[in-house]
Amino acid sequence: MSSGVPQHESAEDLFEDAPCGLLTTTPDGTIGRVNRTFEHWVGTSRDELRGRRFQDLLVIGGRIYYETHIAPLLLMQGAVREVAVDLRGPDGAALPALLNAVLRRDADGRPQGIRVVVVDATDRRRYEQELVRARRQEHDIAQQLQQGLLAGELPHAQGVEVRAAYRPAESGLEVGGDWYDAFWLDDERIGLVVGDVVGRGIEAATTMGQLRSAARAFALSGASPGRLLEFVDAYARRHDVGRMATVVYAAVHVASGRMEFACAGHPPPLLLPAGGQPHFSWDGRSLPLDALRTAAPVTRTAATCHLPPGSSVLLFTDGLVERRGRPLDAGLEALRDAAARHGPGAPQRLADTLVRELHDPGHVDDVCVLAAHVGG
Repeated sequence: MSSGVPQHESAEDLFEDAPCGLLTTTPDGTIGRVNRTFEHWVGTSRDELRGRRFQDLLVIGGRIYYETHIAPLLLMQGAVREVAVDLRGPDGAALPALLNAVLRRDADGRPQGIRVVVVDATDRRRYEQELVRARRQEHDIAQQLQQGLLAGELPHAQGVEVRAAYRPAESGLEVGGDWYDAFWLDDERIGLVVGDVVGRGIEAATTMGQLRSAARAFALSGASPGRLLEFVDAYARRHDVGRMATVVYAAVHVASGRMEFACAGHPPPLLLPAGGQPHFSWDGRSLPLDALRTAAPVTRTAATCHLPPGSSVLLFTDGLVERRGRPLDAGLEALRDAAARHGPGAPQRLADTLVRELHDPGHVDDVCVLAAHVGG
Protein backbone atom coordinates (compact mmCIF):
# COMPACT_ATOMS: atom_id res chain seq x y z
CA MET A 1 0.00 0.00 0.00
CA SER A 2 1.30 3.44 -0.88
CA SER A 3 2.31 5.67 2.03
CA GLY A 4 1.30 8.82 0.14
CA VAL A 5 4.94 10.05 0.04
CA PRO A 6 6.52 10.22 -3.42
CA GLN A 7 8.91 7.28 -3.81
CA HIS A 8 11.73 9.50 -5.05
CA GLU A 9 11.62 11.67 -1.89
CA SER A 10 13.99 10.26 0.69
CA ALA A 11 14.36 11.06 4.37
CA GLU A 12 17.53 12.92 3.48
CA ASP A 13 15.60 15.10 1.03
CA LEU A 14 13.04 15.86 3.72
CA PHE A 15 15.84 16.85 6.10
CA GLU A 16 17.76 18.99 3.64
CA ASP A 17 14.84 20.91 2.14
CA ALA A 18 12.49 21.12 5.11
CA PRO A 19 10.64 24.45 5.37
CA CYS A 20 12.53 25.12 8.61
CA GLY A 21 16.13 25.13 9.75
CA LEU A 22 17.28 21.84 11.28
CA LEU A 23 20.47 21.42 13.33
CA THR A 24 22.15 19.09 15.76
CA THR A 25 24.62 20.43 18.30
CA THR A 26 26.64 19.26 21.26
CA PRO A 27 25.35 20.21 24.75
CA ASP A 28 27.41 23.42 24.66
CA GLY A 29 25.83 24.47 21.34
CA THR A 30 28.65 23.44 18.96
CA ILE A 31 27.09 22.66 15.57
CA GLY A 32 27.49 19.16 14.17
CA ARG A 33 25.00 19.06 11.32
CA VAL A 34 22.70 21.55 9.54
CA ASN A 35 20.31 21.33 6.62
CA ARG A 36 20.32 23.31 3.39
CA THR A 37 17.49 25.57 4.55
CA PHE A 38 19.51 26.80 7.51
CA GLU A 39 22.62 27.27 5.35
CA HIS A 40 20.59 29.50 3.02
CA TRP A 41 19.10 31.55 5.84
CA VAL A 42 22.42 32.44 7.46
CA GLY A 43 24.36 32.60 4.18
CA THR A 44 27.09 30.28 5.43
CA SER A 45 28.05 26.81 4.22
CA ARG A 46 27.78 23.82 6.49
CA ASP A 47 31.51 23.32 6.37
CA GLU A 48 31.97 26.79 7.82
CA LEU A 49 29.15 26.30 10.32
CA ARG A 50 30.40 22.97 11.60
CA GLY A 51 32.37 23.53 14.80
CA ARG A 52 30.84 26.95 15.50
CA ARG A 53 28.38 27.45 18.34
CA PHE A 54 24.75 27.96 17.42
CA GLN A 55 24.36 30.82 19.89
CA ASP A 56 27.14 32.74 18.10
CA LEU A 57 24.88 32.95 15.05
CA LEU A 58 22.37 35.04 17.02
CA VAL A 59 22.42 38.81 17.40
CA ILE A 60 24.20 39.93 20.55
CA GLY A 61 21.04 40.15 22.66
CA GLY A 62 20.05 36.66 21.55
CA ARG A 63 23.46 35.28 22.48
CA ILE A 64 23.14 36.62 26.00
CA TYR A 65 19.60 35.28 26.26
CA TYR A 66 20.70 31.86 25.03
CA GLU A 67 23.44 31.60 27.66
CA THR A 68 21.36 32.94 30.55
CA HIS A 69 17.95 31.43 29.80
CA ILE A 70 17.74 28.92 26.96
CA ALA A 71 20.74 26.75 27.88
CA PRO A 72 19.73 26.49 31.58
CA LEU A 73 16.14 25.66 30.61
CA LEU A 74 17.33 22.90 28.31
CA LEU A 75 19.34 21.35 31.13
CA MET A 76 16.49 21.65 33.64
CA GLN A 77 13.47 20.87 31.47
CA GLY A 78 14.97 19.04 28.51
CA ALA A 79 13.23 21.24 25.93
CA VAL A 80 12.26 24.79 24.96
CA ARG A 81 9.34 25.71 22.72
CA GLU A 82 8.78 28.71 20.43
CA VAL A 83 11.39 31.02 21.91
CA ALA A 84 11.73 34.21 19.84
CA VAL A 85 15.30 34.86 18.67
CA ASP A 86 17.01 36.83 15.90
CA LEU A 87 19.55 35.11 13.62
CA ARG A 88 22.19 37.09 11.78
CA GLY A 89 21.36 36.87 8.08
CA PRO A 90 23.78 36.93 5.12
CA ASP A 91 23.84 40.73 4.99
CA GLY A 92 24.09 41.11 8.75
CA ALA A 93 20.41 41.94 9.11
CA ALA A 94 18.39 40.24 11.83
CA LEU A 95 16.22 37.31 10.76
CA PRO A 96 13.30 36.85 13.20
CA ALA A 97 12.89 33.19 14.15
CA LEU A 98 11.22 30.87 16.62
CA LEU A 99 13.51 28.37 18.31
CA ASN A 100 12.47 24.86 19.38
CA ALA A 101 15.08 22.57 20.92
CA VAL A 102 15.23 19.18 22.65
CA LEU A 103 18.13 17.90 24.76
CA ARG A 104 19.11 14.24 24.19
CA ARG A 105 20.53 12.26 27.11
CA ASP A 106 22.23 8.88 27.29
CA ALA A 107 21.04 5.91 29.35
CA ASP A 108 22.69 7.37 32.45
CA GLY A 109 21.01 10.74 31.99
CA ARG A 110 24.10 12.59 30.80
CA PRO A 111 23.49 15.29 28.09
CA GLN A 112 24.52 13.98 24.66
CA GLY A 113 23.33 16.57 22.17
CA ILE A 114 20.64 19.03 21.17
CA ARG A 115 18.20 18.81 18.27
CA VAL A 116 17.21 22.28 17.09
CA VAL A 117 14.34 23.40 14.87
CA VAL A 118 14.35 27.03 13.69
CA VAL A 119 11.22 28.49 12.11
CA ASP A 120 11.27 31.68 10.04
CA ALA A 121 9.12 34.23 11.92
CA THR A 122 9.59 37.19 9.59
CA ASP A 123 5.91 37.38 8.62
CA ARG A 124 4.80 36.80 12.20
CA ARG A 125 7.09 39.55 13.51
CA ARG A 126 5.82 41.93 10.83
CA TYR A 127 2.24 41.10 11.76
CA GLU A 128 2.97 41.67 15.45
CA GLN A 129 4.57 45.03 14.68
CA GLU A 130 1.55 46.02 12.60
CA LEU A 131 -0.71 45.09 15.51
CA VAL A 132 1.37 47.22 17.86
CA ARG A 133 1.23 50.17 15.46
CA ALA A 134 -2.51 49.74 15.02
CA ARG A 135 -2.96 49.58 18.77
CA ARG A 136 -0.93 52.74 19.30
CA GLN A 137 -2.83 54.49 16.53
CA GLU A 138 -6.13 53.47 18.12
CA HIS A 139 -4.88 54.74 21.47
CA ASP A 140 -3.84 58.09 19.97
CA ILE A 141 -7.21 58.51 18.24
CA ALA A 142 -9.14 57.58 21.36
CA GLN A 143 -7.00 59.87 23.51
CA GLN A 144 -7.50 62.81 21.14
CA LEU A 145 -11.24 62.14 21.09
CA GLN A 146 -11.38 61.85 24.85
CA GLN A 147 -9.33 64.99 25.46
CA GLY A 148 -11.40 66.90 22.92
CA LEU A 149 -14.60 65.90 24.69
CA LEU A 150 -13.23 66.73 28.13
CA ALA A 151 -11.95 70.12 27.04
CA GLY A 152 -14.13 73.19 27.19
CA GLU A 153 -14.96 76.21 29.31
CA LEU A 154 -16.42 75.36 32.70
CA PRO A 155 -18.95 77.67 34.40
CA HIS A 156 -17.27 80.51 36.26
CA ALA A 157 -19.07 83.65 37.31
CA GLN A 158 -20.05 85.67 40.36
CA GLY A 159 -21.27 83.18 42.95
CA VAL A 160 -20.09 79.95 41.31
CA GLU A 161 -16.88 78.29 40.20
CA VAL A 162 -16.56 74.82 38.64
CA ARG A 163 -13.27 73.02 38.16
CA ALA A 164 -12.21 69.50 37.19
CA ALA A 165 -9.30 67.11 37.64
CA TYR A 166 -8.68 64.11 35.44
CA ARG A 167 -5.98 61.44 35.68
CA PRO A 168 -5.79 58.49 33.28
CA ALA A 169 -4.94 55.00 34.48
CA GLU A 170 -1.23 54.35 34.99
CA SER A 171 -1.17 50.94 33.30
CA GLY A 172 -2.14 49.97 29.77
CA LEU A 173 -2.27 51.95 26.52
CA GLU A 174 -6.02 52.24 26.22
CA VAL A 175 -7.95 55.28 27.39
CA GLY A 176 -11.01 54.84 29.54
CA GLY A 177 -14.60 55.99 29.43
CA ASP A 178 -14.67 58.43 32.38
CA TRP A 179 -16.08 61.84 31.48
CA TYR A 180 -17.44 65.07 32.91
CA ASP A 181 -19.37 68.05 31.68
CA ALA A 182 -20.55 71.33 33.19
CA PHE A 183 -22.58 74.10 31.55
CA TRP A 184 -25.10 76.88 32.12
CA LEU A 185 -28.70 75.69 31.92
CA ASP A 186 -29.98 79.28 31.99
CA ASP A 187 -28.95 82.54 33.64
CA GLU A 188 -29.39 81.12 37.15
CA ARG A 189 -28.59 77.40 37.04
CA ILE A 190 -25.68 75.19 36.09
CA GLY A 191 -25.71 71.53 35.09
CA LEU A 192 -23.04 69.13 36.35
CA VAL A 193 -22.51 65.65 34.85
CA VAL A 194 -20.01 62.89 35.54
CA GLY A 195 -20.20 59.47 33.89
CA ASP A 196 -18.29 56.23 33.53
CA VAL A 197 -18.60 53.97 30.49
CA VAL A 198 -17.75 50.27 30.77
CA GLY A 199 -14.65 49.22 28.85
CA ARG A 200 -11.61 50.96 27.41
CA GLY A 201 -10.19 52.06 24.09
CA ILE A 202 -11.72 53.87 21.15
CA GLU A 203 -15.12 52.19 21.61
CA ALA A 204 -15.36 53.46 25.18
CA ALA A 205 -14.24 56.92 24.11
CA THR A 206 -16.83 57.16 21.33
CA THR A 207 -19.58 55.82 23.60
CA MET A 208 -18.60 58.38 26.19
CA GLY A 209 -18.92 61.10 23.56
CA GLN A 210 -22.39 59.93 22.54
CA LEU A 211 -23.68 59.83 26.12
CA ARG A 212 -22.09 63.16 26.97
CA SER A 213 -23.72 64.84 23.98
CA ALA A 214 -27.09 63.21 24.70
CA ALA A 215 -27.00 64.25 28.37
CA ARG A 216 -26.16 67.86 27.54
CA ALA A 217 -28.87 68.02 24.87
CA PHE A 218 -31.55 66.67 27.23
CA ALA A 219 -30.37 68.97 30.02
CA LEU A 220 -30.52 72.07 27.82
CA SER A 221 -34.01 71.08 26.68
CA GLY A 222 -35.16 71.52 30.27
CA ALA A 223 -35.22 67.91 31.51
CA SER A 224 -35.09 67.50 35.28
CA PRO A 225 -32.35 65.19 36.65
CA GLY A 226 -34.70 62.20 36.96
CA ARG A 227 -36.18 62.71 33.52
CA LEU A 228 -32.74 63.31 32.01
CA LEU A 229 -31.55 59.90 33.20
CA GLU A 230 -34.71 58.32 31.79
CA PHE A 231 -34.04 59.95 28.42
CA VAL A 232 -30.35 58.94 28.41
CA ASP A 233 -31.33 55.40 29.46
CA ALA A 234 -33.77 55.18 26.55
CA TYR A 235 -31.11 56.59 24.21
CA ALA A 236 -28.58 53.97 25.36
CA ARG A 237 -31.12 51.17 24.88
CA ARG A 238 -32.34 52.39 21.49
CA HIS A 239 -28.84 52.85 20.03
CA ASP A 240 -27.23 49.93 21.91
CA VAL A 241 -24.52 52.09 23.46
CA GLY A 242 -23.40 52.58 27.02
CA ARG A 243 -24.98 49.55 28.62
CA MET A 244 -24.18 49.50 32.37
CA ALA A 245 -22.66 52.98 32.16
CA THR A 246 -23.10 55.03 35.33
CA VAL A 247 -24.08 58.70 35.39
CA VAL A 248 -24.74 61.38 37.99
CA TYR A 249 -26.45 64.62 36.96
CA ALA A 250 -27.04 67.64 39.17
CA ALA A 251 -28.79 70.96 38.46
CA VAL A 252 -27.68 73.71 40.85
CA HIS A 253 -29.48 77.02 41.37
CA VAL A 254 -26.55 79.34 42.05
CA ALA A 255 -28.30 82.04 44.07
CA SER A 256 -30.37 79.79 46.34
CA GLY A 257 -27.99 76.84 46.56
CA ARG A 258 -30.76 74.38 45.77
CA MET A 259 -29.42 71.27 44.04
CA GLU A 260 -31.55 68.61 42.39
CA PHE A 261 -29.68 65.46 41.39
CA ALA A 262 -30.05 61.84 40.28
CA CYS A 263 -27.58 58.94 40.13
CA ALA A 264 -27.76 55.99 37.74
CA GLY A 265 -25.56 53.45 39.52
CA HIS A 266 -22.91 56.13 40.13
CA PRO A 267 -21.05 56.99 43.34
CA PRO A 268 -23.03 59.55 45.39
CA PRO A 269 -22.27 63.28 45.41
CA LEU A 270 -20.03 64.42 48.25
CA LEU A 271 -21.37 67.58 49.86
CA LEU A 272 -18.95 69.92 51.61
CA PRO A 273 -21.11 72.45 53.50
CA ALA A 274 -19.54 75.65 54.76
CA GLY A 275 -18.80 75.17 58.45
CA GLY A 276 -19.94 71.52 58.45
CA GLN A 277 -18.60 68.03 57.91
CA PRO A 278 -18.51 66.51 54.41
CA HIS A 279 -21.13 63.84 53.81
CA PHE A 280 -22.44 61.73 50.94
CA SER A 281 -25.99 62.09 49.68
CA TRP A 282 -27.35 58.59 48.99
CA ASP A 283 -30.77 59.71 47.74
CA GLY A 284 -31.99 59.80 44.15
CA ARG A 285 -30.45 56.49 43.18
CA SER A 286 -31.35 53.97 40.44
CA LEU A 287 -29.71 51.29 38.30
CA PRO A 288 -26.96 51.91 35.69
CA LEU A 289 -28.05 52.71 32.15
CA ASP A 290 -29.81 49.92 30.23
CA ALA A 291 -29.14 47.51 33.11
CA LEU A 292 -32.40 45.58 32.68
CA ARG A 293 -32.23 45.20 28.87
CA THR A 294 -35.95 45.81 28.63
CA ALA A 295 -38.00 47.93 26.26
CA ALA A 296 -40.10 49.19 29.15
CA PRO A 297 -39.08 52.65 30.39
CA VAL A 298 -37.28 52.74 33.75
CA THR A 299 -38.42 55.33 36.28
CA ARG A 300 -35.51 57.32 37.66
CA THR A 301 -35.86 58.99 41.03
CA ALA A 302 -34.25 62.30 41.95
CA ALA A 303 -33.47 64.10 45.18
CA THR A 304 -32.83 67.66 46.36
CA CYS A 305 -30.42 69.18 48.86
CA HIS A 306 -29.28 72.64 49.89
CA LEU A 307 -25.80 74.12 49.46
CA PRO A 308 -25.39 77.09 51.84
CA PRO A 309 -23.14 79.94 50.64
CA GLY A 310 -19.52 78.85 50.71
CA SER A 311 -20.35 75.18 50.15
CA SER A 312 -18.99 72.82 47.53
CA VAL A 313 -20.21 69.63 45.87
CA LEU A 314 -17.96 66.94 44.47
CA LEU A 315 -18.92 64.51 41.69
CA PHE A 316 -16.41 61.77 40.89
CA THR A 317 -15.89 58.40 39.22
CA ASP A 318 -15.20 55.18 41.10
CA GLY A 319 -11.50 55.23 40.17
CA LEU A 320 -11.05 57.75 42.99
CA VAL A 321 -12.26 55.38 45.71
CA GLU A 322 -12.10 51.80 44.43
CA ARG A 323 -9.03 49.68 45.21
CA ARG A 324 -8.46 45.99 44.68
CA GLY A 325 -8.72 44.14 47.97
CA ARG A 326 -10.31 47.08 49.82
CA PRO A 327 -14.03 47.53 50.58
CA LEU A 328 -15.69 50.40 48.74
CA ASP A 329 -16.87 51.83 52.06
CA ALA A 330 -13.23 52.24 53.10
CA GLY A 331 -12.49 54.17 49.92
CA LEU A 332 -15.47 56.45 50.43
CA GLU A 333 -14.42 57.07 54.02
CA ALA A 334 -10.90 57.95 52.88
CA LEU A 335 -12.35 60.46 50.40
CA ARG A 336 -14.60 62.03 53.03
CA ASP A 337 -11.69 62.34 55.48
CA ALA A 338 -9.44 63.92 52.86
CA ALA A 339 -12.18 66.39 51.89
CA ALA A 340 -12.69 67.31 55.55
CA ARG A 341 -9.00 68.20 55.88
CA HIS A 342 -9.07 70.56 52.90
CA GLY A 343 -12.51 72.14 53.20
CA PRO A 344 -14.98 73.33 50.57
CA GLY A 345 -13.17 76.31 49.04
CA ALA A 346 -10.97 76.67 45.93
CA PRO A 347 -12.47 73.91 43.76
CA GLN A 348 -9.41 73.44 41.55
CA ARG A 349 -7.13 73.01 44.54
CA LEU A 350 -9.66 70.68 46.15
CA ALA A 351 -10.02 68.48 43.06
CA ASP A 352 -6.29 68.32 42.39
CA THR A 353 -5.46 67.59 46.02
CA LEU A 354 -7.97 64.76 46.32
CA VAL A 355 -6.77 63.12 43.11
CA ARG A 356 -3.16 63.42 44.23
CA GLU A 357 -3.75 62.12 47.76
CA LEU A 358 -6.10 59.27 46.89
CA HIS A 359 -4.46 58.20 43.63
CA ASP A 360 -3.17 54.63 43.61
CA PRO A 361 -0.11 54.17 41.33
CA GLY A 362 -0.64 51.29 38.95
CA HIS A 363 -4.43 51.44 39.27
CA VAL A 364 -6.15 50.30 36.08
CA ASP A 365 -9.01 52.81 36.14
CA ASP A 366 -9.17 56.48 35.24
CA VAL A 367 -10.00 59.10 37.85
CA CYS A 368 -12.35 62.00 37.18
CA VAL A 369 -13.39 64.69 39.71
CA LEU A 370 -15.73 67.64 39.16
CA ALA A 371 -15.89 70.22 41.96
CA ALA A 372 -18.37 73.11 42.14
CA HIS A 373 -18.23 75.90 44.72
CA VAL A 374 -21.22 78.21 45.27
CA GLY A 375 -21.75 81.38 47.28
CA GLY A 376 -19.24 83.21 49.40
